[in-house]
Amino acid sequence: MKEVTFIRRNIEKWKEAEGVVEQATNSSPDRLADVYTDLTADLAFAQTHFPTSRITIYLNNLASALHNKIYRNKREKWSRVITFWTKEIPQVMHDARRELLVSFLIFIVSALVGVISAAADPDFVRLIMGNSYVDMTLDNIANGEPMAVYNSSSEVPMFLGITLNNIMVSFNCFAMGILTSFGTGYMLFSNGVMLGAFQTFFYQHGLLWDSMLAIWLHGTLEIWAIIVAGAAGLALGNGWLFPGTYSRLESFKRGAKRGLKIVVGTVPVFIMAGFIEGFLTRHTQLPDMLRLGLIFTSLTFILFYYIYLPNRKRHGITKA
Repeated sequence: MKEVTFIRRNIEKWKEAEGVVEQATNSSPDRLADVYTDLTADLAFAQTHFPTSRITIYLNNLASALHNKIYRNKREKWSRVITFWTKEIPQVMHDARRELLVSFLIFIVSALVGVISAAADPDFVRLIMGNSYVDMTLDNIANGEPMAVYNSSSEVPMFLGITLNNIMVSFNCFAMGILTSFGTGYMLFSNGVMLGAFQTFFYQHGLLWDSMLAIWLHGTLEIWAIIVAGAAGLALGNGWLFPGTYSRLESFKRGAKRGLKIVVGTVPVFIMAGFIEGFLTRHTQLPDMLRLGLIFTSLTFILFYYIYLPNRKRHGITKA
């Protein structure tokens, strides 16, 4: 069957389905089930024969909207706590894979900008980090304790303070998506430049290896979580900028819902990063192999949870 024939035969039925979605609270469960069954059948046909067509996107969005109406008031089981982390977050990360890639690229490019700028102008790091922080670090280097900033306070207060600050940064990065994707892009850019300049500063003082072992011990998780939060902000901003077949408001709501789920998923990562920074990073006397092992363990978790799981073909979760 040609696509135009498929549309002509079913367009009136789909218009009725739109009405059912709008009046879902007043429709009987049987009516909702029948419409949903028809929609998913048409969606399966479209995905098979017209996988890249706009009609397939339209049917997927319509079926998803009806699915949400049907299950909106469904009582959640306690196991939702488990499936949220094991299925829903990987699924939503798969849906946001383009935003994640863009967020990663923005951060990498901005870090390179920080490296090049700090290498070209020794005073650039003062502009980015502030005079007081740079002077304090220089004093620590002169005293033979370049990473002393990480043991400047006791473990528990440092863990709590760092964790709360990082969570606030991630939510700000997400919220900046309200200013369209450019707001989140600015947050990613500023953090990336700061990291690049900071690492170059230590390189210029012959401390690149020591700084990397200290910074990336917790920074592997911390920096990645910021990149993921950036993807959440881009999902929010893109919902506003690129509504597709939805109204701009509905697209914004869907982007906000998806982005919020992504950023909530970063909270445990920030907690673990804060724990490492508060309790472990300060111990620079730990063997290099042990610290490298922790860094690679963090990287393995990132690759497994944010790359491998989202790219599995099935998660058992219906797309929203």
